Parts: sequence; structure tokens; C-alpha cells
Amino acid sequence: MDLVKLSRIDEELDSSEVEALCFLCRDVVSRKRLEGLRDAKELFLRLQEKGLLDDSVFLSQLLNTIRRADLLSFLQTDSRHPEETDANPLLSTYRVMLYNIYQNMTQENFEKMKFLLNDKLERRQLETCKTALDVFTEMERRGILSNQNLDVLHAVLQELDQQLATNVQRHRQGLNQPAAPPHFSMDYQGINNPPQPMRPQLSISEIQHSYRGEQVFADAEPQAEPTSPSDQTEYYILKHNPRGLCVIFNNQVFLGGLGKRAGSEKDEEALCEVFSRLGFTPDVYNNLTADEMRQEVLKLSKRNFTKEDALVLCVLSHGELGTVYGTDEQEVRIKELTTPFASGHASTLAGKPKMFFIQACQGGSYQKGLVLSPPRQSQEDMVRQISLEADAGRIQEETVPWGADFLLGMATVEECKSFRNTVTGSIYIQELCKQLKKSAESQGMDDMLSVLTRVNREVSKGVFLTHKQMPEPKYTLTKKLVLKYV
Repeated sequence: MDLVKLSRIDEELDSSEVEALCFLCRDVVSRKRLEGLRDAKELFLRLQEKGLLDDSVFLSQLLNTIRRADLLSFLQTDSRHPEETDANPLLSTYRVMLYNIYQNMTQENFEKMKFLLNDKLERRQLETCKTALDVFTEMERRGILSNQNLDVLHAVLQELDQQLATNVQRHRQGLNQPAAPPHFSMDYQGINNPPQPMRPQLSISEIQHSYRGEQVFADAEPQAEPTSPSDQTEYYILKHNPRGLCVIFNNQVFLGGLGKRAGSEKDEEALCEVFSRLGFTPDVYNNLTADEMRQEVLKLSKRNFTKEDALVLCVLSHGELGTVYGTDEQEVRIKELTTPFASGHASTLAGKPKMFFIQACQGGSYQKGLVLSPPRQSQEDMVRQISLEADAGRIQEETVPWGADFLLGMATVEECKSFRNTVTGSIYIQELCKQLKKSAESQGMDDMLSVLTRVNREVSKGVFLTHKQMPEPKYTLTKKLVLKYV
């Protein structure tokens, strides 16, 4: 971000506001790196080191939270909803809750709070606390306050002000509630978005509101006469009803700094609908920790698949290169999800297709596009810039599973981010479901590789505030896999 803009913002902030910004950033910048900061410029340098100021979104969240929306003019924001990524942590709702308590606490209640905490915090440390934010920081140091440990704070606030205590209770309840409709402020996570003129963008259906109606795709394939894939040497045989399981791990609510994955419920609905019609039995698991995900995978791998033709496993989560996250923000390697189903481990799946679809980022980089020739389009065809996020994470090793008959559909190529619309679902999963429907309803015999090639084409057309997305299928299939409605 432009250093001149940051310097101007710094000049407008007083010391208490800088202190508040530092507190709000404690989940994305280490405590040691925040100690001794003299002004906002030093904080901005710390945030730049983390890549959180590569665009204006994260800083916009901070300024809105401390009620300095007047400074957004320095960021040259506009009326469009920003795109979001899951590559970096969202501004923590836990910290925002604590900040709001601080904002609404009277000096009298502040002094009472310190008195009530005398038996839990050292008196000398309490005496140095000048604000409620200082007290919260000290409580965190002592291990009596965290996003998962709010009991002490709630009990103290109940003695002071029932309304303040309600903030804590609402935050607890919010961890289990659907995400609210997105707005430009608290609900967005930063993406690299250097200011530059917008080029004409190709319209894709995933960034339209779902209630606007279905989109018409101009990618019709030559239709062949209906045939039956009876050649067992060329096609996988799908004869059972149901065909098998479609297991969905949908991680939306995370316990630490990672943000709530608004819109992921739309992906879950779309996957359940299309795979049910394709003859699979949906089996959904919401908000599992890393260990819970591993346990469910191991349990599933011991299942008798003799009377089933295939397996589908979908993961909707934050992620990084080679990994996805549980709701406890611990990593699960993608290989830990696929390897238990290799023929050496799950013998009743030997020779049967095993499909894995991963909606999660593969790193922190962004896809760039090269405009070969400026496309012409009408105003109606321009992309609606609704709230988009990216599901990013770390990958440290090759994700293609060993063994035959695997299909791994990744939302993005390695080291890059994928985007999710907070209203209608992720770009990749929504396009995948649309192309599966199209293939199932057609007269032709398009196999899964043809379907995923079309997914690649349609997703790659999109421009998400100057950024691109490129899905990546990997496979060791030995036959053609054709999915039709049962």
C-alpha cells in the first residue's frame, strides 16, 4: 500500500487509537512485534511484513472497528463490495467483541473490574493497566482469557453491567450461528488489490446472487447419441443404487484468528443436491477439528464398500499448500485424507473411482491475468463485485495420492488463493456443481475430466478485483468416469 497514504492516516490517529489498533492485531502479529510501538506507522510496517496491507481491506476493517471510517477516504475505497480471501486471518470477532466492551465501559466500571480481578491478576500488573484493553491483555497473558475461555470475563462483567456481559454471551452464541449478510467493514479479509483501473471483466455466474436465476453457459459440447458405457475396460461401471457416499466436511466457524467462511453453506447445499441426483448419499460433517476430521476419515476407510461403486469426499475449509484446516486451526494434510482409501488400505474400494474435491487455498499468492484482446460486453454482462473471499493455506508436499483410481479436484493451483462468494458460495464448487448438472442432463457421455476441463475454463474467465483463479485437477483414474442422474 502507498506509504504516503499510511503516513496520512497515522497523522490522524491519537495514541489511544493506536493502542486499540495494536490490540485488534494481536491475533495476526506476535505480541513481541507489537511491544514498544510508538505510532501507527510502526504498526503498519508490521502488518506489511505479514502481507496484510497489500490491499485496503484489512486496514478498512481496523478503521471501521475503531470508528474512524472518515479515514477510509485515504484508501480510495469505492461502493463495491470487496473480494475476500482466507489466506490471511480475518479481523478476529473475538477481539472486536473485547474492543466493543472497552468502548462501552465507564471509568467506574473499569475500576470495579480491576478490583474484582485482584485475586486472579498480580496487583502490580493491575496498577499499570490504564484501560480495559490493558486488563484484557494481562488476562490473556495469565491464561484466563481467550476465545475459548470467556468464563472469568463473563462472570466479572455480570457484576458490573449486564449489557456488557451480553456482548460475551452473544459472541459465544455467534460461533454456532449462520454468518450475517456481508458488509464492507468487519466481515472482510484482505486480498492483494493494488489500485489500478479496472479492465472489462468476463461475467461468471458464481458472483451473481443465486436468486438472480441460472446463468447460460456458452460452452456447449457436441452432443452424441445416448450410449451405455458397457465396456468395462474403458468405463467405470456404476450399477448400484445408491452409487456410494458423498462425504462433506464443511468447516465454517473457526476458534481463533481465521474468519468465519460465510457462504460455505451454499456450497454444502449445492454438493448435496447434485450428488444426491447422481445417486450418492450425502453425509455432512460441520465444523470438525483437525483430529475429528482424521478420525472420521479413518472410520470411513474401514467401511465395507462392496455394494458401492464410488466414493466422493469434499472438504470446504481454509487451507494452505498441501493442507486444510480443522476448526481448531490445526492442519490436516490432504494426503491424510486420501491415503486411507488407497487399495492397500480400503480393499473394497480397489478398482473403484475415489473423488476428492478441495475448496481451500493452496498458498498466499494471487493469479495474474494477461489480456490478449479487450473483450466487448454490455453493461449487463459486467461482473457484479459481490463479497468474495479466498480459502488459503500452506502446502508442503505433493498432494496427488498414491494408488490408482483417484481424482483430486483442487479449487486452485499450488501456492495460490481461491475465492468464495459470501452470498452464493465458492467460485470453484458452484461451477463444479453446475457443470456436473450440465453433463448429467446432456445426451453425451462426457467423463469427469471433460467436466473438470470446462470448470477450469469457466473459472479462469473470472476476474476478482484484478485477480484470477485457476483450478487444478489431478488424477490417477484408469478408466473414463461418467456420472448421470439415477
